[in-house]
Amino acid sequence: MTRIDFAALKLHDWLPNLVAGPMTRSLLEQYGTASGDRNPLHLNPAYARQQGLPDVIAHGMLSMAFLARLVTNWVDQSAIRALSVRFIAVTQLGDTVHCRGRVSATSICNGERRISLELTASGPNGELRLTGVAEIGLPSTTIG
Repeated sequence: MTRIDFAALKLHDWLPNLVAGPMTRSLLEQYGTASGDRNPLHLNPAYARQQGLPDVIAHGMLSMAFLARLVTNWVDQSAIRALSVRFIAVTQLGDTVHCRGRVSATSICNGERRISLELTASGPNGELRLTGVAEIGLPSTTIG
């Protein structure tokens, strides 16, 4: 996790990028086992082809987990007040996921300084896969 100088943080500042993957059968198998999501769309190539896909696709929640990792590489998970995403497109086998985030707003909520983040997860050619937002509570030492 990177140490952040919250006093120097500005609107539209970017978080350090995160690139995850490539998506492999092994990774999808491990995630499916750990998450309990054993949907054959993610694990069985023949089934995926029957559904009109060229091969298995990555779990959407796996890409969401990569966005969460982007945020927790930047702040401790205890600082996260909210995290939500919108799923836009599937991630194919072999793809990398490029996660980005930037400061979109600052506010005060219940006496706590907050930072709002805009998040995106894109495929290797920049095509959006997920968009999201996160709300971060700043450490009390930065208030004042």
